[in-house]
Amino acid sequence: MRREQVSLVSAAAISASDLDHAFQLQLAEAIQASLSPNAAGPSSPSLLELEPSSDLSHALALQVADLARAEQERRDAQTCRAAHARSTASVRVAAHDALFARELAAIPEHRWAHDGDYFERPLDPNSFSAGPLFRVLFKGMASDQVVGPRDRDPGVAVLAAALCGPHGEVVLRVQKPVVGGQGQEVLQAMALLEGLDAALALGISSINVLTDHNLLYNYMLGVWRPTEQKLSDMINQALLVRKKFKQCEISLVAQSQVSYVVKLAREAIDVQIAKSRARNAMERRETCTICLEDADITKVHAVEGCAHRFCFPCMKEHVKVKLLNGMLPGCPRHGCTTKLSVEGSKVFLSPPLLGIMAQRIRERQIHPSQKVYCPYPKCSALMSLSEVVHPMQESCSRYSVADAATLRKCVKCRGSFCISCKVIWHDRMTCYEYKRRCPYARPEDAKLQNLAEQRLWRQCVKCKHMIELAEGCYHMTCVCGYEFCYTCGKAWKDKKATCSCLLWDERNIIRNRRR
Repeated sequence: MRREQVSLVSAAAISASDLDHAFQLQLAEAIQASLSPNAAGPSSPSLLELEPSSDLSHALALQVADLARAEQERRDAQTCRAAHARSTASVRVAAHDALFARELAAIPEHRWAHDGDYFERPLDPNSFSAGPLFRVLFKGMASDQVVGPRDRDPGVAVLAAALCGPHGEVVLRVQKPVVGGQGQEVLQAMALLEGLDAALALGISSINVLTDHNLLYNYMLGVWRPTEQKLSDMINQALLVRKKFKQCEISLVAQSQVSYVVKLAREAIDVQIAKSRARNAMERRETCTICLEDADITKVHAVEGCAHRFCFPCMKEHVKVKLLNGMLPGCPRHGCTTKLSVEGSKVFLSPPLLGIMAQRIRERQIHPSQKVYCPYPKCSALMSLSEVVHPMQESCSRYSVADAATLRKCVKCRGSFCISCKVIWHDRMTCYEYKRRCPYARPEDAKLQNLAEQRLWRQCVKCKHMIELAEGCYHMTCVCGYEFCYTCGKAWKDKKATCSCLLWDERNIIRNRRR
């Protein structure tokens, strides 16, 4: 059945071609006869037989002959136009039938068995007088480049269409961004709809749609049917819009013939990528809750453990103040107890501050009663009592058993020192003799002690830190955690004083306004 239909359509196309050839021969003979000298008509001799009695009569005779000749030429031209229109219609029918025959021959056997009875290609009778033919070019294009702040953000996609006049001039250009993540066929169908809608908006009734996309071309001809529902709906919509034109042809062409619209699509892609990057640059800024300034997201630190976010300058200043006050820095958020780590603070702290921070963390990890500092000025390493090196632990020790009671070595510089006096090792001298001869380990200690007595400073009995009361009550809390009375030095227990001293002095509570 299918082969019979294909052969009938092909025979009809050949017959139409033969009839057109015969008509062209008859038309040529008629034109040749009209141009012969004897084709002037029966009225011409009577007009030429008039005697030229005067110049006026001769001029009138010439004018009448010219008018007759012009009328005959008008009729001949009208006859030629009608013949040309009939010939064009015949050729168009033959071309339509030949194209339909090729489409039927290209249909696979399994699709013909299923849908063969439903294929039709009616010839629109209005297409013979559709007016000037415009060309519609379209292209949908997507970029694989990620322009969002996250890797999973979709790329950029655009639709481009161009409407060209009968002489190739560009009448209208369309460049439109769409949401990324669309399939290639869907983008092409969307671009086709943009081009068809643009032609309808301009009142154009005759168009030729050019495409280099083979799948979409076969979808529009009905040779293939899309399996995706979204694409199928868009193809059906394009077919409905196509019926609104008096003439709408679809041609599959090489990519070089749609290079102009491809260029438009690429230009639109570049513009959208630039806009997305500029927009992302604005979106990649965050307001710090401390300074209330907008900072680049790459210059904002998220505290480990609580994820509270602050800009680098505020974090650095916060940590610096805490370290200078002998405190272990934590999250700046009020009420948050998360402590900062050295590793997490490397992005915004300088190496000297990182060293101080590591020292503070080390001090907090060791109990105040177990802290030992190396007495050598160039070392001053912090150790615990369990970490210091005992001289008897070394196989080649030159010290006596009596020295083993107080002699220790630094784990860093390996220098010997007295664990009782906290000074450099006093060889051949007991601790009592050394303290009697040298009440102060260093000259600076004597000056510090005199200054402390003048300023009424207190020394923590646990960690030996010197403490000054600048303002506030007499309840003091050392950096090591020890609580005591600033007046007498007695300890506080369970947040209560063990002495009867005054808790505060108004001179230390109320500041002088003139200061």
